[in-house]
Parts: sequence; C-alpha cells; structure tokens
Amino acid sequence: MCALRVAVIDDSAVVRKHLTELLEKAGIEVCITASDPLFAWPKLQADWPDVIVLDVEMPRMDGISFLRKLMAERPTPVVMCSTLTEAGCETTLQALAAGAVSFVTKPKIGLRSFLEDAGNGLVAAVTAAGRANLRALVPMPPMPPATPMAAGAPARAPLPSPADTNMAMAQTTDSLIALGASTGGVQTLESLLRQLAARNAAPPGIVIVQHMPAQFTKAFAERLRGCTGLDVLEAKDGDRVLPGRVLIAPGAHHMMLRRSGAQYLVEVRDGPLVNHHRPSVDVLLRSVAQCAGRNAVGALLTGMGDDGARGLLAMRKAGAHTYAQDEASCVVYGMPKAAVEMAAAERSVPLAEMAEVLLGAARA
Repeated sequence: MCALRVAVIDDSAVVRKHLTELLEKAGIEVCITASDPLFAWPKLQADWPDVIVLDVEMPRMDGISFLRKLMAERPTPVVMCSTLTEAGCETTLQALAAGAVSFVTKPKIGLRSFLEDAGNGLVAAVTAAGRANLRALVPMPPMPPATPMAAGAPARAPLPSPADTNMAMAQTTDSLIALGASTGGVQTLESLLRQLAARNAAPPGIVIVQHMPAQFTKAFAERLRGCTGLDVLEAKDGDRVLPGRVLIAPGAHHMMLRRSGAQYLVEVRDGPLVNHHRPSVDVLLRSVAQCAGRNAVGALLTGMGDDGARGLLAMRKAGAHTYAQDEASCVVYGMPKAAVEMAAAERSVPLAEMAEVLLGAARA
C-alpha cells in the first residue's frame, strides 16, 4: 500500500520542519511544503497530495479562504492547524464547518516540544483524513436561520425546590436524545441540529459528547446556538436536560446523566481518560442507560475509533432505541461501524434521515 502523500502549508518554517519530520517518521510522505496558500497553489497543481495540513492564520491568504477555494475546485481532505486562542478556536470551527476533516492545536508556549511529540494527534488526524469520505465532507447548502424556541426555562434554570414540584413536573423531560461524535462531527452535528430545529415543536433534551479540546467546546456550543436557534450550551455541573436544550460536554471533562426526582440533569466531572478520550462517549451513554433506560434514544455519528459503542450497547440492553450513522454519510466510519459490529445499534441511518428517526423513536 502506498504511503499517504501530504502537503504542509504553514507560515512558520519551524512548524513546517517539525511537522514534516513527525509525519515522515510515521511513514507519511510530505511531498509539498509552503509558507502560504499562494505559494502552495502551483505546487499543488503540479503534484496533488492525498491530504493537506493547513495553518489557519497566514499572510496574503487566510486558511479559511483557501479551504473554501479547495472545496469548490478540488475537494481534498484537510487537517487544520490552529493556536489555542479564543479567536483561533472560532476560526477553526468555521474551517470544520466549511469542510475540513479535523484539526490539531498548537500551543503558543512550548511549541517546539509539542511539535516533536508523537502523541500530539497530528499523525492520527492525517491518517484519518486519508480515509475520509469526501462526499460527506462537502458542506451542505445553508438552511434558513431557525426561529428561537419561545418556550422553556431560563438558560440555566436551577433545580427546583420541593415547593416548586408542580412547576418541575410540567417541565419534566420524558425522553432525551444522547449523541456521540468525533472526526467529522462538527459538520454532522450542525446539520443534524438544524434538521431537528426545523421541526414545529422543540425536540427532546439532547446531550452530546463531541471529541474536542477544552478551549473549543464553548465556541462550538455558541456556534450551534447561533445557527440552529436551539438552546445550545457548554454543559456545567447541575444543568438540567429540557426540551429544546442541547448540552455539549465540555472539553477535558466527562459528562454523565443523573436523575433528580422526575428531572434529568448532568454531572460534569474530571477523571481518567476512557478509550483515550475525555470527554468519553462511553461515559455519557452508560450513564444514560442507567438513568433513563427506555426513555432515551441514542446514536453514534461519524468518528474515528470505537468510543461509544459499548455505551450504546448498554443503552440498547436497557430498552432504549439505538442507531448508527450509515457509512455513506460518515466522514470517518469508525465509531458507527464499531457499534454495528457489536450489535449495539438497531440499524444504520443516513444523516439526512437521522432527525426524523430520532424524533420518531423519542415519541414511541
């Protein structure tokens, strides 16, 4: 099997040097390096690579503009490089929504040691990108902005006191939807939540683990909130699960479902890595199986690895309806494939049909 051929485009000569060395040690051929997209373009046209590693902020042409040009003219798997800053997080999320497969984050301090670390995630991200389904990477046409849900509790309603029992029962979440995603999940979750928000009624409460660093999950939640009209939040310990609300597990923390009387809420906790991840989809789905049982619906979406498959199986054994995104609509068919092979999913569902299937199961 031929080695992956990669182009590295970054305005830092140090970054280009170390990324090239790291990739080549892993048996990946770096066929092109360039300091910005304008220098890279003629090289790419002469010798097109399998994967492009692309910096976000560069002179003359930024990474987002170049990514859009690529996706319009010659769709290619792209791994973004970004710094751990608030602005960098938002720009990287824009890139992922525009069609990038994945990203690696570069610290502003200790950059050299990070670049020399084989465990920094670059090799895994490039390898996954090399297997990516390009048809699923092409961004979908934008949907009309959703109308914000009018009903519901304040953004972070506290748990009710015993005197508020009647109010609490009126706001009880009878069912909930639990989702897990990894590589390709930014585009996939945005598409799915747009579909759910387009329905006339607020969807059941939704809890999500998307593999993502701590600095990114808040910006991701804000982006989803803005483009869907749903009450999307980076989860905090004690947040309630309510219709029309979406809770995203914060990066570097596990999120678990808990029950308080008739109410569902989430716990956000530190802890060891599970399946090499924190947050872990398995941690969330196992807690959903235990606390919600048949009142829950679960699905594993695009992603590398097998995190979530065992948790989805626990949900199915507890009586929940469970699904896996089908291979054709996945950017990376890893996590859903593991669920199918483990008989954790009732069936595989195309992304275009997932919202309807989840809502139908939640009403059943």
